[in-house]
Amino acid sequence: MTDQTRDRDRGADGRAQNQRPRDRYGRPLPYGTPGVPRIPDDAVFAPAEGLAEAQRLLEQGYAFHAHEVLEAVWKAAEGPERELWRGLAQVAVGLTHVQRGNALGAARLLRRGAERVSEYGAAAPHGVDAPGVAAYARAAADRVEAGEADRVDPAGLRLVRDPGV
Repeated sequence: MTDQTRDRDRGADGRAQNQRPRDRYGRPLPYGTPGVPRIPDDAVFAPAEGLAEAQRLLEQGYAFHAHEVLEAVWKAAEGPERELWRGLAQVAVGLTHVQRGNALGAARLLRRGAERVSEYGAAAPHGVDAPGVAAYARAAADRVEAGEADRVDPAGLRLVRDPGV
């Protein structure tokens, strides 16, 4: 074991796990610094629960943390719906890059996520508004590329269709 691997945070199972506190944008902070509560690495979310929690986090401006929730659902998903969750997670991490000022990474991930999500169309499972998410992500990518990242608000993303529609 090298010094580098020995110094890494590890979970109870010995797997690498970063335990450093993070800021609202998911950037690591020095140990001992108060940070934003994190989504545990072993968190499990049912689809409806994950969508509700991710939406709540997006509305509060916590795109990185919403990404972690969506990623947890993606990792647990099976079959063809797995790529939907991957796309949703990519859109959320694209928004994280917007918040961190990484325009190139933001636009790429927003577009990649939009493409994945759009393939599900209006029939996306769990009430996911795939067309709406894809349109939001593409518009956000356009704004970022136009130098208008300050006009991209994670709270504007709606993951689920309006039940009245």
